[in-house]
Amino acid sequence: MRLDLTGRTALVTGSTQGIGAAIAAGLARSGARVAVNGRGAESVGRAVEALRAEVEGADVVSAPADVATENGARQLLETLPRVDILVNNLGIFGATPALEITDDQWRRYFEVNVLAAVRLTRQYLPAMVARGWGRIQYIASDSAVVIPAEMIHYGVSKTALLGVSRGFAKEAAGTGVTVNSVIAGPTHTGGVEEFVYQLVDRDLPWERAQREFMRLHRPQSLLQRLIEPEEIANMVVYLGSDQASATTGAAVRVDGGYVDSIVP
Repeated sequence: MRLDLTGRTALVTGSTQGIGAAIAAGLARSGARVAVNGRGAESVGRAVEALRAEVEGADVVSAPADVATENGARQLLETLPRVDILVNNLGIFGATPALEITDDQWRRYFEVNVLAAVRLTRQYLPAMVARGWGRIQYIASDSAVVIPAEMIHYGVSKTALLGVSRGFAKEAAGTGVTVNSVIAGPTHTGGVEEFVYQLVDRDLPWERAQREFMRLHRPQSLLQRLIEPEEIANMVVYLGSDQASATTGAAVRVDGGYVDSIVP
């Protein structure tokens, strides 16, 4: 299967590192013009340089903006008036005891993890519909279904994204625009290795350490290892292609079997 995104412009929010950076690289390899987004011009500039070094001939646009704000979304529209593939990847997370999560923290999580994606969807969906082609994706999490007791505000914000995705898919019904969410499982991103070694023997080589971590602390995973960001990116690239034209309104799992459910 050849996924050719030549001629398409993709925007990946929060793409200076981690899963977002891997998604940007995957889209660039498939020929898309990719806009790298983050809050600061310096971090975006470094990510753009890294992407160009990683993907020969990559067509990359620097698109710094704080999309968790209305002004930031408007700024992004001025920089990037046309988007064919919108990947709402931006998200924050952190552990807080359930009864200690403040109103301000709840609001912050919904502003960043939910409303930023809603705002950009409202901004770019109408033009996609007018052109008769578009792809919108929301990067959700296994935490949307398996709410983590240590960060229920994060989990609930990702649950909301599943509803947002399904709702906008109905809004775009029959237009040639597809809207989906991607449920990502436990993923090997920056900082995760240190977290793993806090919980398992530091003398273990990484491959054994992560498997021990999964066995002891994430036993419901059927993959029994952390997911690599590129594996999440592979699904996003597919969903952004012509080949995924019949997949819409879906919550597609790249969770390594973490969610104990037969129906996706």
